[in-house]
Amino acid sequence: ERRSQASEVYSQNLMKDFQLIKIPPGKFKMGSRFGAAEQPIHRVNIKEFWLGATAVTQRQYAAVMGTNPSQFEQFGPDAPVECVSWDDCQEFIRKLNERVKTGGVFRLPTEAEWEYACRAGTTGERYGDLAAIAWYSDNSGERTHPVGEKRPNAWGLYDMLGNVWEWCADNWHDDYSGAPVDGSAWVSGGTKKGKMLRGGAWNYSVAYCRSSYRYSLDPDNRY
Repeated sequence: ERRSQASEVYSQNLMKDFQLIKIPPGKFKMGSRFGAAEQPIHRVNIKEFWLGATAVTQRQYAAVMGTNPSQFEQFGPDAPVECVSWDDCQEFIRKLNERVKTGGVFRLPTEAEWEYACRAGTTGERYGDLAAIAWYSDNSGERTHPVGEKRPNAWGLYDMLGNVWEWCADNWHDDYSGAPVDGSAWVSGGTKKGKMLRGGAWNYSVAYCRSSYRYSLDPDNRY
């Protein structure tokens, strides 16, 4: 009983630490005219889902996993966790779901969900002036920064561009030919060893920090 009570308190405290934003359902045009990998532009229907207001922090990751693998640990527990692979994310999610009883299940967003949430109703390459919304190569000082210091998008999501790359659930595909139009993860076909990353990072230029930019790495890569 004592262990059960302690576990419940831990779950409640952990949930308070994870601020979730309800993303409204809707339709949007996914992709852009920049680069073959972002074409063809296609309309996607998105169902309501919840997304973290910020990237997972070093403190949150360590609370679940018991370790902090971050290269930039010296910049504080509220800096985003980095040097985690897609596989590491799956283990983090598994352990998080064991600990938190919310009536739902944590998972990585799909690529379509990520772009829809990043855009937050906008149709351009970014949801605001990049210097105001993102840490990237021109202003980061060659390091990550605590989450939530830049201006959020219209839906209250911080650092969707810059700071750290963000893993998505999908396999890499060279373009959007045959992509799902219901917002689901595209896990059939493609390159199963390539998993999707979005958003750019502290050491990447303006060209990579776009709502539609696509990138991939192997699922065991901790870059």
